[in-house]
Formats: sequence, C-alpha cells, structure tokens
Amino acid sequence: MRSNKNHEYTAEQIRDFVVQGMQEKKAQDIVVMDLRNVKNAICDYFVLCSGNSDTQIDSISTSVEEEVYKASKQDPWHKEGKLNREWILLDYVDVVAHVFKKDRRAFYDLEQLWGDAEIHLIQDNEFTAAS
Repeated sequence: MRSNKNHEYTAEQIRDFVVQGMQEKKAQDIVVMDLRNVKNAICDYFVLCSGNSDTQIDSISTSVEEEVYKASKQDPWHKEGKLNREWILLDYVDVVAHVFKKDRRAFYDLEQLWGDAEIHLIQDNEFTAAS
C-alpha cells in the first residue's frame, strides 16, 4: 500500500472530506467502498458518485479538490479525466474519488468489479451499509 504523504489525516477523514465535496455540488448516488479487507486493493476507500452533465461532474470534482485542500492542505497525488469529463478520478493515495457521468458509471460498474468491498450508501450525511 502506498503511504499517505500527510500523516496528520486518516483515510477516514480524507474519505469524509471527499464525500462533503461531492455533497456540496449535489452529486447523486454517492457510495463509499471500503477496500481495507479486500486482497490486493490499491487503496483503503473508493468514493463514487454520479453527475448528469460534463459541467456537473467537473464542478463536483473541483468541489472535492477544494474541500480536501481546505481541510487538509492536500492536493490529489494523481488525477485523470478532467479533459473528457466522463469519469474524473482524484487519487489521494489511501482514498480514490471517482466522479462519473451516469452512463459511464453504469458501463464501468466498479461496485460489481470490486464486489468484495463493503459498500456504504451515503444518505443524509451518514454511512449506511448497502444490502
């Protein structure tokens, strides 16, 4: 597992900052995938959400970057997809945010691909286990 460059913040805190950034721009279908018990997982958490348009997913990803930076002074270690605005990935080492256009999310279906993960739906700022 890669180590987080800023040890002042836990993966859980970064995860929560990411969720808040998504909620600020009314992201839909926010899901936290807990990968800590998944063999060969590349990080501790995936946080996924959907948007309806190029503009909205760009706005959501910008909000995530702003919320995480405001709270922790961290920029993403790596980011992809800002130009095509169909699937924007923001990698904070222990937490990876995925901001999808709705049809792309259905196509890639990360929830199914990482089916061994514990999946939590975000509703009213609280985590609830998915069935």
